[in-house]
Amino acid sequence: MPVVDYSGPFDPHFTHDRLPKETLVELLRFYAEYMRRIDGLWYVTVKEKWGNAEAIKTDLKAWEKIKRYELKVFSELMNLHGSDVATIMKYLQVCPWVWAYDHKIEMRDENFGVFTKYDCPTLYAMEKEGSGREKHQCREVCPKGLQFMTDYFNPRIKVLPLKVPPRTDYRDMCCQWGFRLE
Repeated sequence: MPVVDYSGPFDPHFTHDRLPKETLVELLRFYAEYMRRIDGLWYVTVKEKWGNAEAIKTDLKAWEKIKRYELKVFSELMNLHGSDVATIMKYLQVCPWVWAYDHKIEMRDENFGVFTKYDCPTLYAMEKEGSGREKHQCREVCPKGLQFMTDYFNPRIKVLPLKVPPRTDYRDMCCQWGFRLE
């Protein structure tokens, strides 16, 4: 069901700032999912051509570079300039990438926050594939990517894998990450 009906005539004065908030939120959700799918497709393409080790190495390099850009833009746009764990949690709240997942973001105390993902299409695809790639993805790529993010705000904040795949209970959460200021 469309949020905005644009089935009428072409509007030569169309601009996105005229769209209702609900439509912009749906577009943001769509682009979060779109980004996730692009990431998965290019990764699989590299894996098929040069193998999983090269795909992981390339993935980490790409994420390190794009995270620097994303974090700079988001920090300016949302005025996120702190160096505490709460700043990391606020960034996760506004990051469109996170919108692609059922998740929970919480502060357990002023120096410790937790990010829990209850679903992860990437994990589901790797589990279905059955080759064990989730061990590398969830235990190497994800923590390094999360550490790229935390280092931007404060390198003293460490990413802690609280619960990561492989899973034995597929009804359980997908993963859970702690962020501790040391």
